[in-house]
Amino acid sequence: MKSINWTEEVWARKEALLSDLTELLKIPSVKDVRTGEAGKPMGREIARALELMLGLAEREQWRTCSLDGYAGYAEYGPAESVDYIGVLCHLDVVPATGPWTSPPFEPEVRDGKLYARGAIDDKGPTMAVFYAMKIVKELGLPLKHRVRIIFGTDEEHTMSCMEYYRRIEKMPVAGFAPDADFPIIHAEKGQINTRIVLQKNGDAGEQEETEQGIVELVSFHSGSAANMVPESAEAAVTGELSLLAALAGQFSDYCSGNRLKGTASVQDGTLVLTLHGKAAHGMEPQLGVNAGLMLVHFLRDYEFQPDAQHFIACLDEYFYDDPAGRRIGIDCEDEIMGPLTVNVGIMRYAASSEPSFAYLNIRFPLVADEMRHVETIRDKVGKYRFAMEPPILKKPHHVAKDHPMIAALQNIYQEETSLEPELLTTGGGTYASFLDNGVAFGALFPGKENVAHQTDEYIEIEDLLKATVIYARAIFELGNLDY
Repeated sequence: MKSINWTEEVWARKEALLSDLTELLKIPSVKDVRTGEAGKPMGREIARALELMLGLAEREQWRTCSLDGYAGYAEYGPAESVDYIGVLCHLDVVPATGPWTSPPFEPEVRDGKLYARGAIDDKGPTMAVFYAMKIVKELGLPLKHRVRIIFGTDEEHTMSCMEYYRRIEKMPVAGFAPDADFPIIHAEKGQINTRIVLQKNGDAGEQEETEQGIVELVSFHSGSAANMVPESAEAAVTGELSLLAALAGQFSDYCSGNRLKGTASVQDGTLVLTLHGKAAHGMEPQLGVNAGLMLVHFLRDYEFQPDAQHFIACLDEYFYDDPAGRRIGIDCEDEIMGPLTVNVGIMRYAASSEPSFAYLNIRFPLVADEMRHVETIRDKVGKYRFAMEPPILKKPHHVAKDHPMIAALQNIYQEETSLEPELLTTGGGTYASFLDNGVAFGALFPGKENVAHQTDEYIEIEDLLKATVIYARAIFELGNLDY
């Protein structure tokens, strides 16, 4: 077989790739079940995105299928092959909030970057994979295995699309998700996601035993997503004006002493304390400043009504300044995945009959005993009258470094970039974890800014084309590998 100039093949299709990608990026494919119907379970716009990709695949005369709108696939290669290689992409995007320089669903090129929601996560990489397989087909290259591009529709929420796919389709023998970082992510931490709910006493007798003149916590609010470090928190407190004035002054000192931004204001006899921290992804809580826990730590020294006291004491004792889970007794780490992390992403307290709770997002390595950790947390928070709701568990995912796919992808990456193809681990989760032999492979190159989920999301066009080169080689080589 003659030598193939993969870069030349990709650049020859640059304008067509960008044109098709632009059409895909124009679709605001945010999950909206309100517009859902049979065959469109995630809503009208996600269904449009899936229809567009399957239409492009039919143009290439590939085998296509929509799995009731939950997912779809485009397949190329020998139909008679028993096993197939999977490339797992997603077409849904997160909402485009914030002040964008250009409209998020009107793609625009500026300074060599293509700006739009989904440009890097995950529509740009999806189209790169599509054109990679198109190149393999147009060059007439032989494949031992079928290669199937799988289009998911619910990655940004519960990944119900892949659960549906797994129920009705045979899974790939191996494959990758172009939905993370290069070089290769071969290990993903497991997760424990749960809510702990305060069991309020409401016993008038208990209230009467408390000293008169205390301040009362009316409400506490921090965070909106369990998998994000909350960047702000607010507490509303009532009581004697002299006590509130003293509390406001002490809060100002607390913020100054900890280099935090915060405000205290009295409105209609209620003191409102607002504190600002630093947001971060829930998989790396140590990189953020949890505003909710910082505010809890300030409030711990004050006497509130019993329910509020339990709420504050529990969060402060077990979670303040401890993203490794040492205080609650679940810390552990291993050489492959590193340490367990704990993020308290949402905190709510209401003096009324509304529920008071906190959401925990825990990411654990291979060495962890997740069921023991669940029991430990349940026992500890029970001390403060919190009950744990049944947790959602996700097992850790790991592909051994000596798997033949790993060596093939490392070689491709090194030859095309001249960079070291080190193996990475992540606390995040991708579709790769649905495959026994699945890894995350690009499309973000080392040292580049990760703007996924952010305002002015973009992908560098040169990087998009470079990724397409890598994916074309990967499809060809994995499609001919012995497993």
